[in-house]
Amino acid sequence: MEQGYEHTSIQDIIDHLGGLSKGAIYHHFKSKEEILIAVTDNMTAESNQMLAEIRDRSDLNGREKLKTIFKESICRPVQNDIFTVAPDFHNNPKLLFSLLHDTIDHAAPNYILPILQQGISDGSIVTDYPEQLAELILLAANVWMNPMIFDSSEEESYRKFMVFHQMLQGFGLDIVDDEILERLEELTSIYQKSRR
Repeated sequence: MEQGYEHTSIQDIIDHLGGLSKGAIYHHFKSKEEILIAVTDNMTAESNQMLAEIRDRSDLNGREKLKTIFKESICRPVQNDIFTVAPDFHNNPKLLFSLLHDTIDHAAPNYILPILQQGISDGSIVTDYPEQLAELILLAANVWMNPMIFDSSEEESYRKFMVFHQMLQGFGLDIVDDEILERLEELTSIYQKSRR
């Protein structure tokens, strides 16, 4: 948090661990990237619990759950921390692959797909291809719109958000409101300030 991912060395991490040796760190982690993945996994464990709770709610239809998941995901305070210390994905293909893998193999089938299937059943979502739509929504939200991956300016990010909004509306999913848009702009601004 103090120096950002790119400017933090393994030695910096060791210096703040209360006497652990470099050997002890390398026994558990092969690289700084593995440490970041462990930290991210720890941070997303709470997120996954929140996603599961929304997915399993009985008081919302599918479309309402999808909107709630987007709003709750981006409004969590930990997002500010993530966007502040964001790594350079351009120079870390393992991190990018990890994000893509988690999006397609974990988040889409476990959280978004069940919500789309419920929405199909309750009539709030219309699609013949729920598996592919789940992947598309998350790839667009987590990768294409992610300023940490494409280093998008605030203006570029805004345009991507608007296209995402229009795409979802085309599927009958009017789930991106002004509050979500403002929060996405805020996160982009946090990221851009941390890069300077």
